[in-house]
Amino acid sequence: MKVILKQDVKKVGKKGEVVEVSDGYARNFLIARGLAVAETNKSLEILADQKAEQAAHEAELEKEAKELAKKLEDMTFDFKVNSGKDGRVFGSVSTKQIVEELAKQGIRIDKRKIIDTAPVTSLGVTEVRVELYKNVIGKVRVKLIGSEK
Repeated sequence: MKVILKQDVKKVGKKGEVVEVSDGYARNFLIARGLAVAETNKSLEILADQKAEQAAHEAELEKEAKELAKKLEDMTFDFKVNSGKDGRVFGSVSTKQIVEELAKQGIRIDKRKIIDTAPVTSLGVTEVRVELYKNVIGKVRVKLIGSEK
C-alpha cells in the first residue's frame, strides 16, 4: 500500500514522501497513529499544494535574508578595549557582544549563526561572517578602538 507520510518515521521515510509499505503496517500503525494518509488523487493534490506553499515560504525567507545581508554590509560596530603602548589588546570582543550590538540596532541573530567564532583580538576593522539563511552569508564589520592605560 502506498502512503504519504505526515511526519518523519524512522526506517520508513521523511515527511511528505510517498512510500510503499505493507497493508497491515499502513492501516494498523501509520494511519491509525496519524503518521500517514493513504495515497489518493486528492491527497497527492494536497501534497503538491503544500510543497508549493513551502517553496514560496522558503523563497520569501531567503529574500529577507539577502536584504538583511545588504543592510549589514553598510554597518560598522565600534568597541572600546584596553590596549598597551605597542597596540596589544587586553581582552577581546566575543560573538555574544557582537550579537548584543546587533540587537540594539533591532537585528535579531543567534550567536551560533556567527561563522567566525574566534574572539576579535586585533585593533582596527575586522569582518565577521554571519550565516543568515541557507547559503546566505552576511558580513559584519567590527572595529576595535584601543585606549592606552
